[in-house]
Amino acid sequence: FLGVCGDEFSVLRSPQSVVFRDGSWPIPGERIPDVAALSMGFSVEDDLSWPGLAVGDLFHRPRATVLVTVKGVDKLTLPVKGISYPIENAVPFSLDSVANAIHTLFSEETPVVLQLAPSEERVYMVGKANSVFEDLSVTLRQLRNRLFQDNSILSSLPLNSLSRNNEVDLLFLSELQVLHDIASLLSRHKHLAKDHSPDLYSLELAGLEEVGKRYGEDSQQFKDASQILVDSLQKFADEMFNLYSGNAVVEVVAVKTFNSPLMRKTRSILQSSPQSETENPYNLAYPYNYNYSVIFNIILWMMIGLALAVIVISYNLWNMDPGYDSIIYRMTNQKIRMD
Repeated sequence: FLGVCGDEFSVLRSPQSVVFRDGSWPIPGERIPDVAALSMGFSVEDDLSWPGLAVGDLFHRPRATVLVTVKGVDKLTLPVKGISYPIENAVPFSLDSVANAIHTLFSEETPVVLQLAPSEERVYMVGKANSVFEDLSVTLRQLRNRLFQDNSILSSLPLNSLSRNNEVDLLFLSELQVLHDIASLLSRHKHLAKDHSPDLYSLELAGLEEVGKRYGEDSQQFKDASQILVDSLQKFADEMFNLYSGNAVVEVVAVKTFNSPLMRKTRSILQSSPQSETENPYNLAYPYNYNYSVIFNIILWMMIGLALAVIVISYNLWNMDPGYDSIIYRMTNQKIRMD
C-alpha cells in the first residue's frame, strides 16, 4: 500500500502497474490529487513534472484508490518502511476531480465512489456506493450509537489511557469504527472489487487532532491514540488491498495543520490605468490551456476541407456538358425528338 506521512510521501506497497522511483523528490501538496489521477490512468490538466511516479502498465491500472487524510499530526510511524518523498506546501485538497473523471468515464458501469468526513458529517456517494454503504454510520449520533453495539471495535480494541466516557475519545474511536465498517461492508460485495471500473475512497479523520487539543501532544492519551490509529490504518490498508486482489493503492496523508491555500489576486476595473500597466508591462496575452491546440487543428482542417470541396464542386460545374452530364437536358432532348 502507499502512504503519505506528514512531510513524507512513503510508498509502502503498490501493485506492479504503478511504478514509484526511489528518490527524495519533493511533491507539492496541491498535486497529490494529480498523483492519484495519474496512478489510476487518468490525464491531468497540468503536466506533473514529478519524477517520483513513472509510467507503468497502461493496460492494467489499479482498480481502487483509497486516500485517508489524518489531521493533527505531522508524521505517522507506520510499521513498514518503503520509498518516501518529502511533501512541500501542505494545502487543503480534494479528490473531486478524480471522482468526476470516474463518474464521467464509467457512468454506465456504476463505480464505487465514497468521500467521507465523519467529524464534519460530510458524505458523498456515487454509483454502487449508495447500496454498499447504505448502513454506514455517517452522522455523529449514528457513530456514537455504533460504538456501543455488540460487534463494535470497543470489544476488541485496547483503549489503554483512552476513555469510553469522554466525547473526544469517542469521536476518535468512531472514526476507527468507520474504517472497520467500510472494509466489512465491502467484503459482502466482493464482486464490485473485481469489475473493470475503478473505485475511489476518500476519508478525512480529525479525531486525533481533537485528542491532541484536549490532552496535549505530550500526553499519554495522544501517544496511545497515535499508536492505535497506526495499527488501524495498517489493518485497513491490508484489508482493502486484499479485497482488490492486490490491485489497490492506499494513501495516508498526515498533516498537522494545513497551510492557507493560494488566493488569486483580483483587480477592480475601476483602478487607474498606470497600475494595470505595472501588473502587465509587456501587454502579454493570456496563457492558453491544453485544449487550444486541439480546437485550433479541428477548425483549421475543417476550413481547409470546406475550401477544397467548394473549389472542386465549382470546377466540375464550370466544365460540365449540359447535354451529356445532366440528366435533365438528356431527358428533354429525347422528348423533343419523340415529338
